[in-house]
Amino acid sequence: MLAQLTATLNNWLYTYILVILLIGAGLYFTVRTRFVQFRMLGESFRVIREKGKGGVSSFQALMVSTASRVGTGNIAGVSAALCLGGVGAVFWMWVIALLGGASAFVESTLAQIYKVHDGQGGSRGGPAYYIQAAIGSRGLAELFAVLLILTYMVGFNLVASFNLVDSFAGYGFFDSRTPLIAGAALALVTALCIFGGGKRLTAITSVLVPVMGGAYVLMALVMIVLHLELVPGVLAAIFENAFDFQAIFGGFTGSAMMYGIKRGLFSNEAGVGSAPNAAAAANVSHPVKQGLAQVLSVFIDTLLICSATAFLCLCSGVEPDAALKGVPYVQAALAGTFGAFGHWFITGAMLLFAFTTILGNYYYCESNFQYLLRRDARRWELTAFRLAAVYVVFLGAQMDFSLVWDLADVLMGGMVLINLPVICRLSGTVLAALRDYTWQKAQGKAPVFRAADIGLEGRTDFWN
Repeated sequence: MLAQLTATLNNWLYTYILVILLIGAGLYFTVRTRFVQFRMLGESFRVIREKGKGGVSSFQALMVSTASRVGTGNIAGVSAALCLGGVGAVFWMWVIALLGGASAFVESTLAQIYKVHDGQGGSRGGPAYYIQAAIGSRGLAELFAVLLILTYMVGFNLVASFNLVDSFAGYGFFDSRTPLIAGAALALVTALCIFGGGKRLTAITSVLVPVMGGAYVLMALVMIVLHLELVPGVLAAIFENAFDFQAIFGGFTGSAMMYGIKRGLFSNEAGVGSAPNAAAAANVSHPVKQGLAQVLSVFIDTLLICSATAFLCLCSGVEPDAALKGVPYVQAALAGTFGAFGHWFITGAMLLFAFTTILGNYYYCESNFQYLLRRDARRWELTAFRLAAVYVVFLGAQMDFSLVWDLADVLMGGMVLINLPVICRLSGTVLAALRDYTWQKAQGKAPVFRAADIGLEGRTDFWN
């Protein structure tokens, strides 16, 4: 009964309600910011190269948010979209990423404006913090924090752990003991990472994410070069299939447009309220800098990694087939050119993508845990919270949990329903910060933010 109810609610949320809300918000923010994700793209690249003075750098915060965004869905999810929706899904993923950049800019800039000191010389923040500071609703903020922890540390980390261990299922050595052994090993490595605190997490993800993403994109480029003669046909098919309106309006929920929109929206998570928790930790001189950095995170996730999967598959010469949806299609595409190495490469990519997702998801949750405590967590409290996170990872490797996946999706939908109205209401604050930033740049200054400059004197913890 619960499983059926959850599945039905999940279907309605992700097929109709959230799709409309997230696309609408992306369009709204794109227009209000005067296409900030395009006109200031060069500035986005410039700010991530800046060196922070202690604390978490803008680049490290970008890598943490990218670690959470880039997961197994960038492989299996894109493959499923191609096999079930058609090659035109790729075009609609691109469209959603371009719009989502504006939503990511707004929510991450807000997280920076309303961040608080963390008692260790750094900062923390996110939707829970800006909901209370700017909206004045502690109850709504606490609800968001609880939903985020249940969604990311419990639901999605259970799923990521299961996916990581399940990636070995097709090999001869896999037996009934493998999930137990692999789960214990994964839990141990996770513990070594998260018990080092936020600084160790950011240091690890700032190395793993570029290496992981770079190797995967390089493999896609090799595939494209080896099958260069197929590229014009692939591009033509993407655009032709994307605008097959007879198919779209004949069965929208199964069309390339719908699959592309859903894959793009729920891969880059723009507007969900997750990435701002990492953005708030960055040590920058102006909140807009981290807003611009998070635009790149959305683009890296969808325009780079999701596109890499699409072209790796479509340039292989292996046709999309519903029977191959998910990882098997990507493995078949690579194996057709590289043999057994193709299978092992995708397994390795799944391992790294799932592991960095676990770390990125946990990073979001710790600041929300401290928000619920209304103070800096004591050492024993953090230890207990981290042990719980490690146990979740171990447990996930042993489970079969379609219900857990659906519940996590529904809980994340709740986050969106809270976060989107809030950031729409507070978008005027972001626009004021953006005007302040561009004005200082026009004056030849290195932008430095003061809350009083946009009418927030005494209303922020960090910028007075």
